[in-house]
Amino acid sequence: MSSPQPPPRTRIGMLGQLGPGLIISANVVGSGELLVTTSLGSKAGFTLLWFIILGCMIKVFLQIELGRQAITRGITTLEILDRVPGLRLGVSWLVWLWILMFIATFFQLAGMVGGIVEVFREGGARLSDSFLALLVTFSCALLLWFGRYRFIERFSTVLVATFTLFTLTTVLSLHWTPYGITLADLAEGMSFGLPVNFTLAFAAFGIIGMGASELIYYPYWCLEKGYARHVGPNDGSEQWQERARGWIRVMSWDAWMSMVIYTVATVAFYLLGAAVLHSQDMVVDKGDMVSTLSNLYSTSFGHSGLVAFLVGATVVLYSTIFISTASNARLTVDLFDRFRQRDGKGKDRSGSIRIACLVLPVIYLIFHLVGGEPLPLVMAGAIAQALMLPFLCFAVLWFHYRSRSTLHSPGSVRMSLLWISCVLMTLVGLYQFWQELAKNPG
Repeated sequence: MSSPQPPPRTRIGMLGQLGPGLIISANVVGSGELLVTTSLGSKAGFTLLWFIILGCMIKVFLQIELGRQAITRGITTLEILDRVPGLRLGVSWLVWLWILMFIATFFQLAGMVGGIVEVFREGGARLSDSFLALLVTFSCALLLWFGRYRFIERFSTVLVATFTLFTLTTVLSLHWTPYGITLADLAEGMSFGLPVNFTLAFAAFGIIGMGASELIYYPYWCLEKGYARHVGPNDGSEQWQERARGWIRVMSWDAWMSMVIYTVATVAFYLLGAAVLHSQDMVVDKGDMVSTLSNLYSTSFGHSGLVAFLVGATVVLYSTIFISTASNARLTVDLFDRFRQRDGKGKDRSGSIRIACLVLPVIYLIFHLVGGEPLPLVMAGAIAQALMLPFLCFAVLWFHYRSRSTLHSPGSVRMSLLWISCVLMTLVGLYQFWQELAKNPG
């Protein structure tokens, strides 16, 4: 670990840092926004705009609490889950529940591989689907093996940010088409309506903005390349206290800035789906998924919009696969440490992480080859993430009160907001459960 750095004392110093939250938010346009959010907009119209905004905004309080624990205690998300009381089979029952979600995200990433294949096919690629999928996964593994993460991270951040800005421009340009968004449309979107079939909305809730998987990743990046690394271990000194306070403040600003970025981006994709696709009774579905999505951009910009969409969709999905693989590799190594009841802190785990970066893309490829169409695969991962959110809330709240640590603890207002967000996430899960019971009373 490098020597701890003092906290930035000014907002200029803070903005000069590219924190983990900003890295995630800059690459936040992934399968959730491109596929699930637009699909929801195509089916529900403007009705669920309020729900999309809520789904993005309320998770930031959980993100900040996870970041605070990483900074002050050097603890990962799996460690928090593993300390929850109850049945243990090597690890806590809640870690086992997370493992099910973790496996489900492999389906989601396999769906992204399939999405890139469909984009290539729409762009005129004449190679076989299997070869294209192999090319995507092999290149991802190879780049991570040779340590090209920083280059791809920066390159993809610029391209994804550009595509996001183009998406915002596309929304504004609808004003000059028959699908312009009116104040009445926005009023309908804020009317707090809910669809009869809530499953797609539930899936979107779990994956948009900081989905459950990104929330779980977040402390790992704080520890490895972010704020916790700058703070250093707690030596009980005043200097450490000052560093911790300063970097918690930076982390909080980073999280809020990230929330604004990914909320605006997600809303833009939803509005495009509602305005362009729903108005024409076009539904994002398997088979012609990419062809349908291309209408979001070609409606305003014609063939150039189609080209921009194909390039943007490729970068968006590939960067998500790349960053998710790097994150999943760290989770995999941490999981094995949990089973072996080892503390991985201070150990050089780079070799194990590199091996995981080779193995995980192979799993995505297998899931893609046997799993079918991209959208159902992505939906499987999205629903699993939505189901995980209430349990993640429970674990974080339990750990906060059980640890009995007042070390830079959030004030009563922030703690109340954390409780409100956790209650809302739980209510969304309970509503989906009730809907499923109503559909299948037997």
